[in-house]
Amino acid sequence: MARRKRAEEGQENHERWLVSYADFITLLFAFFVVMYALSSVNEGKYRILSDSMISAFRNVPVNSSGQLALIVPTPAPAAKPSLASKTQDAVKQKQRESMRSIAKDILEVMAPLVEQGKVRVLETSRGVTIEINDSILFSPGQAAIQPPLARAMEAIAEVLVGTDFPITIEGHTDDVPISNAQFPSNWELSAVRATTVLRLFAAAGIAPTRLTAIGYADTRPVEPNALADGRARNRRVSILIDSAIPEKGTEVDLQRQGEGSEVAADTALSEPPPEVPASPAVSPPLPAR
Repeated sequence: MARRKRAEEGQENHERWLVSYADFITLLFAFFVVMYALSSVNEGKYRILSDSMISAFRNVPVNSSGQLALIVPTPAPAAKPSLASKTQDAVKQKQRESMRSIAKDILEVMAPLVEQGKVRVLETSRGVTIEINDSILFSPGQAAIQPPLARAMEAIAEVLVGTDFPITIEGHTDDVPISNAQFPSNWELSAVRATTVLRLFAAAGIAPTRLTAIGYADTRPVEPNALADGRARNRRVSILIDSAIPEKGTEVDLQRQGEGSEVAADTALSEPPPEVPASPAVSPPLPAR
């Protein structure tokens, strides 16, 4: 019995290689299936790729040796100015010409005073500015125009009445304080002097909607006030013919403005208050007497 049992065990061990061989064949089959799947080409995708390559290289030049030639990019054409830009440039050019014409006309009517250095005509980025020394316009500490100069101011008004530019009349003083019953300070004196010239222009036919009067007192000197000549130069009336095109205002959205209010409030509390510059005094027209 022992010999027969050993013979059966030996026969079983002799046929076990078939299992390993079957596993090997199965793995080999799976390997070839995977290789075939990887090597197969998707005809649809291949056709799309082929068409795109042909389209991309259709217009590429080829030199005599069969190689692709270098492609030099064509520079983009310069952007042409828009119609609105051309229109605005034309308006600005027309305004500059108008300003030069106004300056020339004022120089002609004020020639004697210009030669004496009492009147200066300046061309600035904002337009034309006429500076008139107060000694020929007003008596010291007064705001009534002296009769000899009233006609000269009317001549300026005759030049400006034919234009449509805004006109700002500024009153300036030196730093010597004034205090009387009529003018408690230089603010009132400068503002009333500017308003007096404004009323003369309005009476000469210039539309009141074009006129603005501002008093700056001694806050905008053109010369140091240390010397008498500098103080005399600072006592003046400036007439600005403004050529600037006003920009259309944009309304501020209260909700959007409030988004940063908390941060702004915290910043304001943590920082010292800024210095506030002196504001110009604007006086209303004097009542008719």
